Amino acid sequence: MMLRLSLATRITLIVLVTLLVAWIGAIALFYRSQAGAGEHAWPTPQQIAALVELAERTPTEQRPLVYEAVSSSILNVGPAAASDAAAGAGARPVADALKESYANVLGDHPLIVTSLPFSEMGRRFPRFSGFATSALEFRITLKDGTPLVIVSRSPLPVTRFGLPVGFGAGLLGTLIALIALVIMHRETRPLARLSAAVDRMDLAGEPTFLPPARTSAPEVQTLIAAFNRLQDRLSRLLRARMAMLGGISHDVRTLATRLRLRVDHIPETAERERAIGDIDDIIRLLDDALLSSRAGAGELSEELVDFGQIVQAEVEDRKAAGAPVDLRKAASAAGAAILGDRLALRRIVSNLIDNAVKYGRVAHLALATDAEAILLTVDDEGAGIPAGLREELFEPFVRLETSRNRRTGGAGLGLAIVRNLVEAQGGSVTIGDGPTGGARFTVKLPLFRSQESRESAAATSSSPRS
Repeated sequence: MMLRLSLATRITLIVLVTLLVAWIGAIALFYRSQAGAGEHAWPTPQQIAALVELAERTPTEQRPLVYEAVSSSILNVGPAAASDAAAGAGARPVADALKESYANVLGDHPLIVTSLPFSEMGRRFPRFSGFATSALEFRITLKDGTPLVIVSRSPLPVTRFGLPVGFGAGLLGTLIALIALVIMHRETRPLARLSAAVDRMDLAGEPTFLPPARTSAPEVQTLIAAFNRLQDRLSRLLRARMAMLGGISHDVRTLATRLRLRVDHIPETAERERAIGDIDDIIRLLDDALLSSRAGAGELSEELVDFGQIVQAEVEDRKAAGAPVDLRKAASAAGAAILGDRLALRRIVSNLIDNAVKYGRVAHLALATDAEAILLTVDDEGAGIPAGLREELFEPFVRLETSRNRRTGGAGLGLAIVRNLVEAQGGSVTIGDGPTGGARFTVKLPLFRSQESRESAAATSSSPRS
């Protein structure tokens, strides 16, 4: 499973890995050039000893020819300083360990080893010239008392630690990059808080405004201020919508009641019954829409409800009206309580039973519980629902029968309202296949458990089995 890293963390890792690879590559290339080409390396003690022995074996008058023969652009041999770098200005003693490595080979020859500063660095950057060196000067006294000066240069200026001077600038740049990453993390922190606030946003309650990020960039401050304004507008819009729906429901219900009184004066019985049914459908549709809006706004009430009693009451009402409905209740479901809205729970059961009877001829209900939830299944004996259409049926105004004729089906809001009400109370509803080939609707609602019950269940699950 891949780690879900934030943008700031990803950028930090990319920069750190890039810097690490660059540093390792640069150091490896430098030491490889030192070891392979030998151009930038200082002469070995054996080379210095060989030059001293060669000078002592050569007659004095022929030594200048020998010095000229062994000298090159990186090695200058002579009886005295042969360049500006060997003039002694700015020369510094080298480490004792380095000097001893040459003295041990030269035996009793007097030896002075100094480090010469990089002349180009001294001219351009006098303050930093003391940190860079480009040559070692060996002053050796031969057995006849003649001085021998060997200056070994490197075209690449290095520090006292043997690393190129540019590595110091690279190290400084790395430190600056790390500081920039810390600042970037600080700048992106308000965005992380904003993301968390978006996930926690609850339009049903009072808006929770983010504190202004006064030390952040102006764009971040503007974004946080815009989010706070958005929360306030959405909250006011939701309250206005609920007030409008409540007002419309009240006014339309009043008009429907008046119309119902006038319908009683229709002389034909069949027309009067159809009109009464249409008015009842209008009132039910309004009630469903208002209840669904309350569920979406989180305004459902909460009380301790015996769900089995609600299911039993709805089943008895349908049986009294002659509907083919039956209920099987497991012993564990007796007295099972949930925390929810009583009216919403009744509407869930009512809609599922009515759908099963209308489209599947019969409704077989079963009630059971598991460790955490109470399960209600409603089976019918219809043709079933194709698997590809099951999720779509939970959308508003969607029906398997597409003629939109109210005599062949409702408005297509029943299942959408069931899902809204179930999910508003922490549950879930699914569609499956019934045992007789019809559709099976399964509603799962969380059981209410007291704090003592939860602690006891947790202790039981964590105890070792005997």
